[in-house]
Parts: sequence; structure tokens; C-alpha cells
Amino acid sequence: MTTTTAASSLLRRSTVLSSRLAASSRSIILLQHTKRSCQPALPNSCCFFSSSPDYHNVTTHDISSWQDSQQNYVHQQYFNNGANYASNVGNNSSNSHAAVFNLAGQEFARLDNSQHGVNTNIDRNNRSSPLEGPRTSVLMELTDRVGALHDVLKYYWKYNVNITRIESRPVNNNSNNNNDGQQPKFDFFIDFHGKVGDPNVNALLHSLQQFTTKLLVLDEKEVHWFPRHISELDLIANRTLDAGIDLQADHPGFNDEEYRGRRAKLAELAVRHRTLNESIPRTEYTEDEVETWGLVWDTMEGLWDKYACKEYKTSVNLLKKHCNYNRSTIPQIGEISSFLQLQTNFRLRPVAGLISSRDFLNGLAFRTFFCTQYIRHPSMPLYTPEPDICHELLGHVPMFVDRDFCDFSQEIGLASLGASDEDILKLARCYWHSVEFGLCRGEDGTHKAYGAGLLSSFGELEYACKERSADEPYGVGEEDGMPLRPVIKPWDPAVAALQDFPITTYQPVYFLAESLQDAKLKMRKYCEDLPRPFFALYNAQTETVFIDRPVRRARGIPGDSEK
Repeated sequence: MTTTTAASSLLRRSTVLSSRLAASSRSIILLQHTKRSCQPALPNSCCFFSSSPDYHNVTTHDISSWQDSQQNYVHQQYFNNGANYASNVGNNSSNSHAAVFNLAGQEFARLDNSQHGVNTNIDRNNRSSPLEGPRTSVLMELTDRVGALHDVLKYYWKYNVNITRIESRPVNNNSNNNNDGQQPKFDFFIDFHGKVGDPNVNALLHSLQQFTTKLLVLDEKEVHWFPRHISELDLIANRTLDAGIDLQADHPGFNDEEYRGRRAKLAELAVRHRTLNESIPRTEYTEDEVETWGLVWDTMEGLWDKYACKEYKTSVNLLKKHCNYNRSTIPQIGEISSFLQLQTNFRLRPVAGLISSRDFLNGLAFRTFFCTQYIRHPSMPLYTPEPDICHELLGHVPMFVDRDFCDFSQEIGLASLGASDEDILKLARCYWHSVEFGLCRGEDGTHKAYGAGLLSSFGELEYACKERSADEPYGVGEEDGMPLRPVIKPWDPAVAALQDFPITTYQPVYFLAESLQDAKLKMRKYCEDLPRPFFALYNAQTETVFIDRPVRRARGIPGDSEK
């Protein structure tokens, strides 16, 4: 198909799409990968665009119709620079449609731009990456008619403005009633690259005024700070909840000055590390540390054979072969990280101590796991009040060799970017009940562990997975207050997100997935339904997160007093 023919086909389809909007009811169609329910997240104020250089703030009354219930959306579309054009109109139902347009590659009819003094001699095959740079959001009201969408989109091409997202929904007011003889109207919410003041953007907005009496330039939404590039993980890696060496009075190593000094040295190495262009330095572990590692390994090895999921056992064998996993040597996280990058594009990043749920989950969005390097105190080799190298390497790392599990973890991470504090808490609970203490059904129907908290705890692994008779009682023990048997619930992230958990005792509730694939798909669906401030997509080649709408990372900025 020639370029001209492709453009004509695209424009015809956009014309048909515009004419069908009124017939589509209450369905949300997302047009890249799977459905993503991203609320428009409009600001409390916006700016009315006019030909005057002065842009006056207006009240929320001007956009109140846009902020009605999300159930009224009729479709959503994503336009991405370099996307493949596809059309799938009517495949799902008579009232649904989907299309992805390659606005960067399609050539529309050449229009005269001389009247606005806009440069049209642009190399459209040499665009800069759309992942960075300023964004603008506009809201415009259009009357439903054949060709309405076509007339608007051609000006984005004309002025070389790249659309990143477009949504539409019917205007819900009394005047938009077919009984009064007027044509239905639709609100279009459009994000694109560029900012007001750029010649091309100003020319575009001036041209769009001929199609509408309501054209609003919207303020950026303020969200909690989040990393956009993997290098920005260095800004949050050292925001530890403690100093990495500050131990509580009940910690086994609290009164051991030598142990505290060792923790301080390892913490310093982690603080100095940088993610890019720097390999993880080797850690020379002491004889006492290796002995502690060996005791944990010997205790857990037989339990893994009995209670670990098959993916874990397969991964441990690979780690034994490629990363020197054995009882007599603590593996180097630098070597493990390199192996994981080859296997699943996951990596380890040293960290001095515990970090917040938000920062930790943000790292997962970049397929990065913040990993401690210190080990538990030798006086209690089978107990640790905090994550240590045994928990990280014996519990977490083997699961990161499995791609389904990595994708599952990244789903939680991407959903955490810019999320509200309330949703961070929900996602942290989901993480706890899956990545830390998740169960899945084995091939023989028995319960198997994939959660790191179980796979690194000899007592709780057996407690969670062992088979019990139906008449074995629930409740708690009279002497130790521990639950006699756990409650096993089917894996449902919506339920897990509301399930509180203890951190110093065995879990009273575990969630059972049918498989890791089942766990991943349900988590993805849950994340899609969260009221996320934007849609985030990770680009593995540039190690950058693409977001589909302009936001301002204004809260919790690294270095500020607020965290």
C-alpha cells in the first residue's frame, strides 16, 4: 500500500469512527496492548485558549461535564509515535471499535502552512524520542457529524504535533438531547507533545478554534514523584527508613559492635553505588557469615524439594550452574544481576536497608529489585527481623529467573508510579500476599510456595503448605498465640489489597493462585482497574517509562523534606 493510499484509508476510517461515536455506549476501548483504565485525572483548574496571548484561568464549572462518572466513556484511543496501524472495528460487539493510528508515519494531504509561518520542511523519519519533553492537554467539544474527527486530526499532522492520547465521551447535559433537534456533542481530551508558546502548538490551537466553542488548555496534574529513567532509581535507593545500620533494641545484633560495624561498611558500599555504568563490587564475606548462610541453606534445601513451586526449583538449578549457588559460598549479587538480565531483563540494585513501599515498588517498574547485602546475626541463624542476604538470594532471586513472575512483579511496579498513598497501600498488600507469601497450586494439586517470605523460612513454609485433615481446627494456640492453621483464600488482588497482615508472626491468611500465569493475569487486570493518574509503559531499550499524559512530579521529590 502506498503512503498516499494508507493515509486516505486512515482518514476514511477516522471519518467512519467519528460518525459511530453516538452509537457506542458506555464501553471503554483501549487501543494498545490490553485495556488500561486510566482516569483523565483532570486538574481543578484549566486555561481557556484564545488567539490572545493571555490565558485566563477558569473554574471547574467549565470542565464539570468532563468530570462526570467514568462509566460514560464511549472509547479511548492511544496514538503513539511509531505504532503500527491496525483496525479492528466491530470485532468485539456491534457497539465497540478499536483502532491504532501511526500519526508519525502516515502522510496526509499536504496543506498550506505559510499563513502561520510554521516550518513544514520536517524530516518525519528522524523524530526525537517521544518519551521526554513537554506535554500539553486540551479539552475540546465537537458536534457529532461525519468527518469531525478527520477535520481535527489533519491539523495535528499539518503542524507536526504528535498525539500521545485521545479520549472521547458524550456531553451529558440537557442540551445534548436529540429530542430538541440538536446534534449530539462529544468532549475530546487530547494529550500531545509540545507546549503553549511553541509556534506549531499555537498555530494548531488557533486552527482548532474553528471547530469548537470550547477549547481548554488544561493544567498538568500534580502527582507524587516517580522515576522516569532507570538512573533516577539512585535518587530513591538511599531513602532508607533507617540508616541501614540502626538496629532496634530487640535485634539479635544490637549489642554486637563488630556486627554493627560490618553492617555500616556494607551500607556505605550500597550508598555509593550508581545504577548505570558501574558494576556491583564484590563483597568478601567472612567465615562466620558463610557459616550462617550454610546453616540456612541446609535447613531449607529439603523443604524446597517438598514445598517449593516447580518454577522455583528449576531456577535454583540454573543458579547453581551459572551463579555459584551452593551451601559453602554466598553468591555475588553482581554476578546474579548479570545472569538475570540475560534471562529475564531483571536486575539487582544494592540498598543499605529498608526503603518505603512506594520507592521499593517504583523500582520494580524498571525490572529492578532493591537488594540488601548484610546477613542476619550468627547467634540466631534461622531468624531475622528484617530482609537480609539469605532472604533476598534464597527467597526472591530464584523467582526472578522466571519470566511470568518478573512480568507479574513489574505490573505492580508500573501501577505504583505516581499512585496515591491509598493505592500504594493496596499494592503493597498485594505484593505482601503474593511476592512475599504467595501460594500456587502444584501439578499434583497440593499447595506450593512462590513467595520469598515462605521460601526463606523453614517454619512458615511447612506451616503454610503442609496438607491437613478437614477436621483440623482453626483458631490460635493457647500457649504461643500462633494460629493453628491458616485460612487459604483464592488469589484475588482486590481482596488481598484490603487484607492486613502481621509482620512478626506467621500469616493467618494466604492467597492461592492456580499458577504463576494466573497470578500475573489477575494482577494485571486489577492494576488496569485502579484509578491511575496516567498509563505507564516501560521501554526496555531506553530503560525509560513512557507516560501518556502530562503530569508534574510535585510531591515527595527526592531531597525534599517530604517523603
